[in-house]
Amino acid sequence: MRYILIFWGLPMGLIWGWYFLSLHDMHFGFFMLTREVHDYTFAIYGQILGIEPAAIPPLLARACVIDTLILLAIFAFRRRRAIQAWIAARRGGYPREDAPRSA
Repeated sequence: MRYILIFWGLPMGLIWGWYFLSLHDMHFGFFMLTREVHDYTFAIYGQILGIEPAAIPPLLARACVIDTLILLAIFAFRRRRAIQAWIAARRGGYPREDAPRSA
């Protein structure tokens, strides 16, 4: 699970880091972070997808949110017993012994 989080977090950090730095033209002398490259990149994607370039960032954000929710759901499913015990402890009760256990 650690590797999934690494391979999810690294691309997210890179794409959003590039997006916001190039959006605000904070290039630090690096051509890939200029606003020109930003506009050109989204123009190319817009032509490929057949949509306006301004519509792509919200679609990208929505896809990232959905991917994050799917990843968190998988993580919660894998840790469901620990989460159930934590919820029971927070409620002041004890975990039910007679509860059916799934493999």
